[in-house]
Amino acid sequence: MGAKNSDSDKTAPAVVPEDIAGLSFEVALKELESVVERLERGDIDLESSIDAYSRGTLLKRHCEAKLADAQARIEKLMPADDDGAEPKTVAFED
Repeated sequence: MGAKNSDSDKTAPAVVPEDIAGLSFEVALKELESVVERLERGDIDLESSIDAYSRGTLLKRHCEAKLADAQARIEKLMPADDDGAEPKTVAFED
């Protein structure tokens, strides 16, 4: 049994079921956190763990897509500089 290549996850289309696609970022993140907690406790059987891991992966993809969409929307709001260069995103300072 071979391990799944994580690079294929990055190139695979992010097909998300309708029940997840309809979730807000906050609700999806909360559910993802719950899935992680259940898996970390280790008190569910193997099949349930696999199902939870699969759902967690879909929730993660959904959250990543929501964040990417938010970033793109923010970048559209940022004006280009005087030279016409595209705006740069910078990390928030703590």
